Amino acid sequence: MSAMVAKPVYEISPRNHSRPITVGLVNNMPDGALKSTELQFRELLAMAAGGRAVQIRVFSIPELPRSDAGRQHVQEHHEDIAELWSTTFDGLIVTGAEAHTANLADEPCWPTLKRLIDWATERTVSTVWSCLAAHAAAFHLDGIERHRRKVKLSGVFACERVTDHPLVAFGTTRWCTPHSRYNDLPEEVLVDHGYEILSRAAGAGADIFLKRPDSVFVFLQGHPEYDAGALSREYRRDVARYLVGRRDDYPELPSGYFDAATAATLLEFREQATHRRDAELVARLELMLAGRIFANPWRPAALRLFTNWLSLLGDGRPAAVGWAAPSLNTGNRKATGL
Repeated sequence: MSAMVAKPVYEISPRNHSRPITVGLVNNMPDGALKSTELQFRELLAMAAGGRAVQIRVFSIPELPRSDAGRQHVQEHHEDIAELWSTTFDGLIVTGAEAHTANLADEPCWPTLKRLIDWATERTVSTVWSCLAAHAAAFHLDGIERHRRKVKLSGVFACERVTDHPLVAFGTTRWCTPHSRYNDLPEEVLVDHGYEILSRAAGAGADIFLKRPDSVFVFLQGHPEYDAGALSREYRRDVARYLVGRRDDYPELPSGYFDAATAATLLEFREQATHRRDAELVARLELMLAGRIFANPWRPAALRLFTNWLSLLGDGRPAAVGWAAPSLNTGNRKATGL
């Protein structure tokens, strides 16, 4: 019998020895993005922590399909989800996942995901639900169905603040955020069910929104945690799937992301690839984008978002800092009074 190996707990520790803010990260991303997603959130939380001590523990939902390499990473770096059920965290972050069915309730991970949503309501000060996890939480809590888009939404989109809520106190009313998804939660349906829209993105809809079943639930349809190269990696993956015959349509360029010269090169490659669909072109695409430096204009807003979120967790009393108070939200059709 092999000895049990302790899973890593990531500590962000300043010189003072204050009690750390405990954050659980449930990483459900597909195998190719497992490591990068954990690194993205760890780096972002480290930058946002300031003088706070933060402890990060990583989990994942076991029913998600994994390759051998993915299972090995989970075994070596993630705690068993069973450890989470008996624990209380200050904060929880639940990432998106790659959907395998049209209906969320048909996903193999759905029973565990429902349990996680119910657990987070009682066992966290606040939980961040990202992308598909946001859609799943809204569906479980209120039966809100996501709407399938005709083509994938991908790119960097201009966002506008529509509330004075403390979470989006960025020092500006406009910023940008990456979005990457096939589905939407319509803003008007969210508002009708008592969600407070904090920001919306032109061309991408509701960006950040809130609800408070008990814990403060923060919903992100975008990906502020993305590093500069994340959209490029996703685009290369989607093109590669087309070239090897795993998808029928050639993916669109991420909106507002590539510079003009890179976009022109990629469109020329697309013209050639659609006339000669060949798996051998995958290596050529990788070579074309290798070493490219991408901008990260959304980083300042992402940093402020998670700085504000950690402030909530550190205080531990949402009402005391205005998190539970109604905000002036002229973009909503009715107030929610979280």
